[in-house]
Amino acid sequence: MNPTSTRRTFLRNSCIGSLAAAAAIQGGDAARAQAVGDKILGASGIETAERPKKIWRPVSDRKIRVGIAGYGVCKFGAAFGFQDHPNITVAAVTDLIPERCAELAKVCRCKKTYPSLEKMIEDDSLEAVFIATDAPSHAQQCIAALKRGLHVACAVPAVFGSLEDAQRLFETVKASGRKYMMFETSAFRPDCHAMRQIFRAGGFGKLVYCEGEYYHYCAQPIDSFRGWRVGVPPQWYPTHSNAYYGCVSGGRLTEVSCLGNLSIVEHLQPANNRYRNAFGTEIANFRTGEGGMARMAVSWDTPGYEGEVGRVRGQRGSMTGMSYQGEEKNLPDLECPALPPSVKPGGHGGSHGQLTNEFVAAILEDRAPLVDISLALNLTVAGIIAHESAKKNGEMLKIPQFA
Repeated sequence: MNPTSTRRTFLRNSCIGSLAAAAAIQGGDAARAQAVGDKILGASGIETAERPKKIWRPVSDRKIRVGIAGYGVCKFGAAFGFQDHPNITVAAVTDLIPERCAELAKVCRCKKTYPSLEKMIEDDSLEAVFIATDAPSHAQQCIAALKRGLHVACAVPAVFGSLEDAQRLFETVKASGRKYMMFETSAFRPDCHAMRQIFRAGGFGKLVYCEGEYYHYCAQPIDSFRGWRVGVPPQWYPTHSNAYYGCVSGGRLTEVSCLGNLSIVEHLQPANNRYRNAFGTEIANFRTGEGGMARMAVSWDTPGYEGEVGRVRGQRGSMTGMSYQGEEKNLPDLECPALPPSVKPGGHGGSHGQLTNEFVAAILEDRAPLVDISLALNLTVAGIIAHESAKKNGEMLKIPQFA
């Protein structure tokens, strides 16, 4: 097993998510951001979802001073509403490109800017950072921020194809005593959240079988920092699908046999990408920690439906979408948590605002966030090993555990 470890010294945002804060950008910039977001994940990733009907009640009046890193292809640094949360002051922003840095500062209503993340995390007034940069930089930059004593929220994936980076990040988080949260959008999609609530209430019993699918047709490569998106192995970006097991149960994917489909798409030919990757679709079959099974799909080269979807089947009940069928008659509240009135639910099924609010609450309440370092790495590393299995024609491989 020899997954490539890609590191970056500097930061630049080439986000996979899309713009929830488009309303804050005026005129042509808003139209441009909408077009970019549509290309990356479709209109559902852009549009603000319906607000939960619950009334939000603050747990504290304290303000957390946050720095935001990255404002690239789809303006990800401003997409999650940090600038609108009543318990946050966006105290600093950064992007390697001065024009983008200035625009991020304007959208976030922030006066202080830095030329790089490395410079920004030297600011002793900051308590936390949101890292919305290119995927190959995530692990290194999170480690640097944690070592400066900062709480860290990070876009997906936690690491990029590197088991070594996974171990380093895990050890750094544990040694730091700081909060780390990966912003996995599927975790707060309404169906995944409802599944999690039913699972915790015992409505599924033991999970026997789960499915997660992330379909994103890329006939042409999407713009990205130093071309990191071009030809990326599908299972190196697995968390949107793996969430339909991990973010439902909190459990572990322990073994995998994965098959890949040789793609006809030009940038998915081995000679045309840095990863020498030939697969446009990878379908992983996992064994779970409780002895169940999970099938997780990631695909770049199949036109048609795009987005994330999942299903679960357990010994007491099953669920597809928002439809539960099973033995549990007293279902818990399935609606997502309340949000501050100033925070929009945002794109990806209304997950953007929820993720930010969960990160803030974890700091204020001094508790582990939903997608903590263990879950983040188990969601991510399972895909790294799945790609290795695909290269070995489906050989069953053990998945390292981060508990």
